[in-house]
Parts: sequence; structure tokens; C-alpha cells
Amino acid sequence: QVHLVESGGGLVQTGGSLRLSCAVSGSPLELYSVGWVRRAPGKEREMISCISRRDVRTEYLGSEAGRFTISRDNARNTVYLQMNSLKPEDTAVYACAARASIYCTNSYDYWGRGTQVSVSS
Repeated sequence: QVHLVESGGGLVQTGGSLRLSCAVSGSPLELYSVGWVRRAPGKEREMISCISRRDVRTEYLGSEAGRFTISRDNARNTVYLQMNSLKPEDTAVYACAARASIYCTNSYDYWGRGTQVSVSS
């Protein structure tokens, strides 16, 4: 069974940065493509980005994608999401998800519980 645990969330001021971590256990990270998603209060879940087993990145936020950078460290079994120039509208629960696929897809088999990110104005 694969377990994903997010960390690194918190309260930050507008314009600040955070780096989220997704620790994967139960199976080697190198077998999985991993994505980050978020859900803001009253809104539907939104995909942010995904990094495949082959380090190919897929971005989903259009013009906002440049503020978010996904990366992976297979040796540490951890995937990161660097978030810069944060805005109040980035306030959400951020979760990571994994699928044992070579490339990123829109569906995942394993999910973390999420970490809260709050951006004050």
C-alpha cells in the first residue's frame, strides 16, 4: 500500500513563498507519476501540476503556472511543490496524488490527506 503525506503548508503573506513536500512510502517513488491538486473553499478541486516517472512536467494553471514548480527526489521518496508570489486566491488545501504510470494522467490511485495553505492579504 502506498502512503502519501504532505507537509510544508501554513500561513503566509501575499507575495510570499512556500515549499510543500509529499513524502511517499510503501513503494519506491520512482514507480509513480505524482501530481499536486488543490481545493479552495466553495470551489472544485483544481489540478496544479504533475511530474512523471520520466521527469516530464505537466502544468495545468495556464498563465499562473510560472509561480508553481514541481520537482521530485527519488532518493528521498519525496515530491516538492515550490510556490512563489502567493496570492490570497491560492488559499486552499493542497494534496498530492500518485499513479503507477509512466506519464501523467488526469486520474490517480493514491492520495494524501492534504496540507492547508493560507495566504493573507
